[in-house]
Order: sequence, then C-alpha cells, then structure tokens
Amino acid sequence: MISNTSDVPTLAGGFVTMDTIKRATEVSSRRTKIFCTLGPACWEVPQLEQLIDAGMNVARFNFSHGDHEGHKACLDRLRQAAKNMNQNVAVLLDTKGPEIRTGFFANGAKSITLTKGETLTLTNDYSYKGDNKKLACSYASLASSVDPGQSILVADGSLVLTVLSCDETSGEVITRVENNCSIGERKNMNLPGVVVDLPTLTEKDIDDIVNWGIKNEIDFIAASFVRKASDVKFIRKILAENGGDGIKIISKIENQEGLENYLEILQATDGIMVARGDLGMEIPPEKVFLAQKYMIREANIAGKPVVTATQMLESMIKNPRPTRAECSDVANACYDGTDAVMLSGETANGQYFRQAVEIMVRTCSEAESSVNWNELYQSVRNSVRKRYQLSTSESLASSSVKTAVDVGAKCIIVFSESGTTARHIAKFRPGMPIAVLTPSAQVARQCFGFLKGCYAFVVDSLEETVKLTEEVLRECRVAGIAKVGDPVVIVSGVTFGSGATNQIKVEYVQDGPKGDDNRSHLDDNNAEFNGCVIS
Repeated sequence: MISNTSDVPTLAGGFVTMDTIKRATEVSSRRTKIFCTLGPACWEVPQLEQLIDAGMNVARFNFSHGDHEGHKACLDRLRQAAKNMNQNVAVLLDTKGPEIRTGFFANGAKSITLTKGETLTLTNDYSYKGDNKKLACSYASLASSVDPGQSILVADGSLVLTVLSCDETSGEVITRVENNCSIGERKNMNLPGVVVDLPTLTEKDIDDIVNWGIKNEIDFIAASFVRKASDVKFIRKILAENGGDGIKIISKIENQEGLENYLEILQATDGIMVARGDLGMEIPPEKVFLAQKYMIREANIAGKPVVTATQMLESMIKNPRPTRAECSDVANACYDGTDAVMLSGETANGQYFRQAVEIMVRTCSEAESSVNWNELYQSVRNSVRKRYQLSTSESLASSSVKTAVDVGAKCIIVFSESGTTARHIAKFRPGMPIAVLTPSAQVARQCFGFLKGCYAFVVDSLEETVKLTEEVLRECRVAGIAKVGDPVVIVSGVTFGSGATNQIKVEYVQDGPKGDDNRSHLDDNNAEFNGCVIS
C-alpha cells in the first residue's frame, strides 16, 4: 500500500517499529466506539456491568428475536447496570425489516437434504408444506422478480440455487441445486442484484418502534434494508408523529440497491451501518471490502457517523481468543475511518462476551495509536472542501480543531444542545478528546455512544458558561487530562438554543486552592472521560 499522508509517494507503515509492537497497549484514550448486541449470554445485571466496564458504548437490541416484554426486562436491567456503573450507555433498536424466507416442511420434518444437480421448485404459496422437490417462499413476487441464470442464496449462502425458468401465472420458479446441503425450516433467502418489492418497515417494525422504542426513550433506530432516501424519510415521519423526534436513524446498507442509492441515503440519514452479512450475500464477497471503504469514506466526508458490523470477532462466540484475521479486520475498519465497530453473536451468545469487548478495545486502541491525527484533520478538511462548501457550523468546527492543533490543546470542550456541533467537530478527527456538555441526557448518550472521540456530560443548563468552563477545566486538571497552564479549546454560543454555537476561545488550566483535588459533580454526569469517570 502507498502512504496516504506522505508529501511524496512512499510505502505505508513507516511508523511501525519493533518498539511499536512491543509497547503496552494504551486503552484509556480509545476513540472508536463499540456496539454490543445483548442476548442470553450477557443480559443479567452483573454481566451487563462487565460489558460496560470492558468498554461497551451502545447496547443493541435485535428485534429479529424476542418480544416487547422480554426486551423491556432486559432494558430495565441494562439501565440499572449503567446506573450502578455511573456510565452513559446508548440504546439501539435494530429492526427485523422485510425478509424472504423458505417455508415449512411436510410430515413434521425438521430438515431436508438437497443434492447437487437436482431441480427444486419454489412456490409463492407460503401455506405449501415442502420437501426436497418443492419449497414454499414468502416472497409473493418471486416469479416476476428473478430471471433464468440468476442465483438465489438460502440459509446465509449455504445453499446456492440457479434459476432455470419462471412461471408468473402459477407463481413458481424452477431452480437447479448447485451444492449438497441440508437445511431447516424458514431459512433466509437472498436474491443478489434483484430490486425486491418489499416495504422497508413492516407492520411489526412500526409496532416495535412506536410501542417499544419511543415509549422507552431509546436513542437509535437501526433500520434494516434501507434502499433509498425515501425509506429514511418515512421512518423519520413515523418518529415525528409519535413523539420520537430525538431518536437518531442509522441506515443499514445491506443490498445492491441500497449501495447504488447510498449518496442520497447518506444525506437523509443520521448514521450508517455497514452491514456486511447480508451485503456479502447481495454482492460478490470479494467486493465487500471495497464497498466498506467506499461507504466509510463518503460518511466521513458527509460528517455522518458510521458503524462497521458483522463477523468482526465471530470465532469468539466459541473461543476465548480471536483469529489474527479477525483482529486485522477490526484494525482495518479503524484505518478506513469507522466511528464504531459492532459485536453480534460474540456478546449475545458467546461465553467470552467480556473478552470479546476487551480485545476489540485493545485492537481499536492499537490502530488509533498509529494515526497522525493532525494530518488526518487536514485530509478530511481537504476532501470535504473538494466536494462542497463548508456550512457555518462545519467551518466553526474545523476552525476549533485547527485552533486546538495550533495551540496544543489537551481537549476540546463543546457546549451543545442538540449534539450537531459535537458531530461536526468529531467529523474533523481532532487528536484530542472532545468533551460535550449538554442539558439533554439523550444527546449525551448519542454523542458518547457513536461520535468518535466524544465524551459527554449532562448539565442543568448551558447558560452559566463561565462557571461550567471553570468546573470542566478543574475536572481536566484533577483527572490528569491537562496540567496547570495547558490550553483547552472551548466551543460555545453567546446566545443559547439549538444552532446558536458561534464562539471559539482558548482557556488555560488554572491551579486550584489547596485541597481542591476532589472531583466535582457535573449534575447528572455519568460518562467516562479519557479513561476517568468524573463524578
């Protein structure tokens, strides 16, 4: 690979020496966030406390499984654990979304065996009880959507079918079995390259969002199979009509249609999930890493946070240590520019859930330790300016990071009502932590949960900026973030309210009176700051 930061073409990796490899991993300044899927392996309070202690920032509730009652019980335990640990933990509802599945089997069979070279008929009559000659499919438009020669993938690609003929009148598709395989009932089906006629939000998804997500004041919706910007706008309409305006939408890009419409989706959404599992079924697997790099780079330029997901440490579902390839995958996602990485079965179903988070924390920290943050800031700024003119808020954010670099600031403190200014500052990837002060607990969870390098503190009001600044500077000194005389950049507004941020200033940490070494209490603050919990 060629270095992306050198003034002249050189090979990348010149920063790596034997000392780099031998030195201890420093995890206290980790910037990349970690999403953990909750499940039977980790959903009791003591286990959740372990996840939080290990480094979980966002708890993912997978609504492809379970019911409202069960998820609510788990949410109550999560919030109790977060309270016990004095920590912000954001909550994400991952919708089940539209799906295509095979049907049930005849004669009570639990599985069927298919032989390579044989034909298999698929019917859109979902009441049909199938066998190894004919199977039901839940997608009513199957016969009119696929063409001879196309592939159909079943059970995460373990079964490959090739379409031979389609009969729209009978709703049947005749296929050839391409490999020997045994499958169970109701297995997922993927139609690579096909524009499917299914809604992004099903009735179940809407019920989950309105009657569980909004009702329980969650922080993020991960919308499955987003294919166009209108999908995001429809979800936002559902949220607005039901009192969920503050919930952020993370669009999961899982098929070719979503990839082709990615730029317009990016403008409409609050965040992106690179959902590599289904995406790897919809496009050739050797293209997935290219799609990942493309999506992350475009999200970085747009200033929308992005999480990379699926099979990151998959082997740790059963093993206490990951494969070397898995660690490299996590590190490369960090190098690509991801804001967060996600664990699925590793935490939901694996007995090594804490170890999975810990190794992810260490891997992200090692990747970040080799980044030249000052050059990265300039690279982001140049890439953005090539694409479009910076908005006022983005210009202010860029200037605050440039100021922090120039004066050697130890951190950037942001007074933010909505979190928008914090997101814009995080976009420019400062090399120092970003401390967000906000009167909104939800904004605090969202910033700490998903914005790279951000830590968040809940305060009663942003009006007393002088007092707040003094208190935060004192906290920085006591926590060891900055020493007396060190500069800190403050980003605030002379008026208050969302969108009123318009001031950058540099303050210097002052020595406190004798005995002033105990940390003060920033109201309901409960976020980790650079490895230290300020309480």
